Amino acid sequence: MPVSPALDLNQPVPAHTAKPAVGGRVAAPVAKVPGFFAQPLAPMATVVGVVLLVVLAISFARSAGVVAALWGASGLAVAVWLRHARDTTYDLCFAALISVGILAGEFLVGNPPDLSLIFTLANMIEIVTAVVLVRRFAPTLNLSSVDGAGRFLLCAAVLAPLPAALFSAIVLQSLFGANFLDSFHTWWMGHAMGMAVIATFGVALTPRHLSLLKKPIRVLEAIFVFGGLTAVSWALFCWLTIPAAFSIIPILILVAVRFRVLGIATGLVIVSVMAVGGAMLGFGPFALAELDLAQRTMLAQVMVLLGCMPVLLVASILEERDRMSERARAAQTRAERASEAKSRLLANVAHEIKSPVGGIIGIGELWQTGQLGPVTDTQTEMAAMLVKTARQVEALTHDLLDVARAESGAVRVDLRPTDVRGVLEDVRRGLALRPDAAGLRLEVLFEGDGLVALADSQRLSQVIGNLASNAVKYGASGGVVTFRASRIHDGVRIEVVDNGPGLSIEKQTQLFEPFNRLGLERSTVEGHGIGLALAKRMTELQGGSIGVESVPGHGATFWIELQAA
Repeated sequence: MPVSPALDLNQPVPAHTAKPAVGGRVAAPVAKVPGFFAQPLAPMATVVGVVLLVVLAISFARSAGVVAALWGASGLAVAVWLRHARDTTYDLCFAALISVGILAGEFLVGNPPDLSLIFTLANMIEIVTAVVLVRRFAPTLNLSSVDGAGRFLLCAAVLAPLPAALFSAIVLQSLFGANFLDSFHTWWMGHAMGMAVIATFGVALTPRHLSLLKKPIRVLEAIFVFGGLTAVSWALFCWLTIPAAFSIIPILILVAVRFRVLGIATGLVIVSVMAVGGAMLGFGPFALAELDLAQRTMLAQVMVLLGCMPVLLVASILEERDRMSERARAAQTRAERASEAKSRLLANVAHEIKSPVGGIIGIGELWQTGQLGPVTDTQTEMAAMLVKTARQVEALTHDLLDVARAESGAVRVDLRPTDVRGVLEDVRRGLALRPDAAGLRLEVLFEGDGLVALADSQRLSQVIGNLASNAVKYGASGGVVTFRASRIHDGVRIEVVDNGPGLSIEKQTQLFEPFNRLGLERSTVEGHGIGLALAKRMTELQGGSIGVESVPGHGATFWIELQAA
């Protein structure tokens, strides 16, 4: 089965070389994968570890005939195999070396040749199955996410031991008359727990996870936490006889919170050894008189697999949250830098435009009034259009400057008790003088007394003026624009209401974005998409909030809420 490549966490970045091809051309770079004998320390150390684990498991952990209830050799082999290069030569050599190690361990404990060969074959079926499944379905070996950890545990701990358990149970029943179910569930549970604990620990043992222990205070904390976990596990599983095994779960959650995936993997190793070891030695809450060795061991295995292993997913969730938080902080930093650059650009552009536009306005007014010489009616009209356009550009530069200052925090507001009635009347009178407001009925309504807000009167007039200008531009078809002020619980609410075409929910969500005209860029309505964004920022600087309520076809109500003075 082809396997997808994954990052090798223990090998240096492979160098790339270019080989000359026919015709003098340079062929594509070819990655040099470290050979099996390039760095033999890891494979050799793995074999030694496998031999020791096989000897320990067979000598002390047999609970169902010749099948051991706690088997860590397969987990160690799978972890090292997955963490190293995956070329075919390496795979074949590593598999052969692991086979020799398992067979040597079987011989060292005195197993007969036929039984040693059967168990070696069954273990290799399990190890190869785990490697193939993990490479296919969890190739990144990422235990720092719920999806990655779940895939890894499903492939390595749940599925991989099944074929080996079935094979060994059938062979042992056929050759030695062993009970099929006892052999099957003892093999599967013992090897599943070994995979879940040892393989998880090996995969989690990466420089990134070890970086948590860079500071001496963290090392001391780890010594204290894991020492306490060991002491509590010994008390619960080897000393006390009351059924209090569940008490270990809060401690494991604490380990997950403080040391994430590597910490909980280490904690599971400690708990597994104490729980299964205590049950097999006849100590602790699982050593009940009416239960035989296999049953006691199975209870300990079930407690570890179903009670403690899910805490690994808690650690994965925490690491996933940490990673998402780091990405969010990085994105926020990039966005803030981009916003600062945009604000500087807006300010520079506005300053560069402002001076020449002022000169154009002055020249246009002199031309229009005939101070530069006799002018015809057509020239007078053209000069008036020139001045009007230049003033629109001048107004845009002022808005750009205001936006840049507001986003950079350069705008200062002077919050004082402000008479909302007076501000609304001033805005209404100024709006009535505008040519585009001719034919509109402008109404001002006051509901209740005490309409005094804590605001900057100049900035508040600017905000309401922008909302009123927006209502005239887009809601003039309704024939009326209403200004309404009312008292709310601990503040003042100001509304600008028009009877225009209204806004959809989608457009309302985009309304206060700078330079967003909601698809009206090519319409006859003049504007640049700055006014409402500036109004929002100015309102927030005064400690208030702004929003809109609208139904398509029934106009729009823009509102501001400010703290009452």
